[in-house]
Amino acid sequence: MSGNIYGTLFRLATYGESHGPAIGGVIDGCPAGIALDFEAIQRDLNRRKPGQSAIVTQRKEPDEVSFYSGIFEGKTTGTPIGFAIHNTNQKSHDYSHIKDSYRPSHADYVYDEKYGVRDYRGGGRSSARETASRVVAGAIAKQFLAPISIQAYVSSVGTLTMNTPPSQVDFSTIEENPVRCPDPKMAEEMETYIKQIRKEGDTVGGIITCVIKNVPVGLGEPAFDKLHAELGKAMLSINAVKGFEYGSGFEGTQMKGSEHNDLFNTDGTTQTNRSGGIQGGISNGMDIYFNVAFKPVATIMQHQETINSKGEKVNMQGKGRHDPCVVPRAVPIVEAMAALVLADFSLLKRTNK
Repeated sequence: MSGNIYGTLFRLATYGESHGPAIGGVIDGCPAGIALDFEAIQRDLNRRKPGQSAIVTQRKEPDEVSFYSGIFEGKTTGTPIGFAIHNTNQKSHDYSHIKDSYRPSHADYVYDEKYGVRDYRGGGRSSARETASRVVAGAIAKQFLAPISIQAYVSSVGTLTMNTPPSQVDFSTIEENPVRCPDPKMAEEMETYIKQIRKEGDTVGGIITCVIKNVPVGLGEPAFDKLHAELGKAMLSINAVKGFEYGSGFEGTQMKGSEHNDLFNTDGTTQTNRSGGIQGGISNGMDIYFNVAFKPVATIMQHQETINSKGEKVNMQGKGRHDPCVVPRAVPIVEAMAALVLADFSLLKRTNK
């Protein structure tokens, strides 16, 4: 299996399966001399970990990261940073019923067809548990990128959508509710809806919005390595993501050029920001903002018809501990992948001078 490494200069390789002994990664290319805030790294992991509220999976994992290399006396040394997050609460028997059956909209069938073998325990390598390793690397990238700030939040769950534009969001309120929606009233409605969906044995999707501030001009390359293209790739690599849009996104298709153009101020900033902080694939110094669409979680606690490895039709029902809505826990994952993209382009910019 290839495709386990992300980045060009700031690189992350991840390893491990959902129900194996541990997951983890190796970060290569992180500059030396960065004083790490380990509490901040763990805080981001805590925002992603299971069991943190009544509206997420109740798997109980401490998700405590252990570092084994690349750090000395609290600072990065410039050598590879190796780390692990040990799995402590696997319940592999919850998946014995799908050993020979393929769950609808999961990776079960394609893994079996491509590799001839699959780890059916929680999806193995295809499990979203792999993203915990991305959060660790992203938390380190955030500290390297300062004063650039990256903040994501839930802007939509199902048909419930907050109307506040990204430029007017109070980011200090995001962590005040389990949904991670900065609109308190809408957050309450979303939480109630997710609980209802869980009782029905069903799932629901949503949208995460991300805003990146204090971005310097010049990140990104103008042809195949455009900044927005790499952000799109990074977001679409996250489990359950079905769409990515930045700036005006699809709504921009309904506007005329005279309405859509961002006119310049004399200092190089723009009067509007429909470009989403990126022009010609390169950051222009304005805030970068984008939306990431997540599908409903594929595992539902309802009977469904499927097929087994012999091609026979069978009935199955989801078991175990699963998220009725993935977006509250995906907020730090979106931030982490954005940080990895910007860290990589920041280092690439240094090589272009």
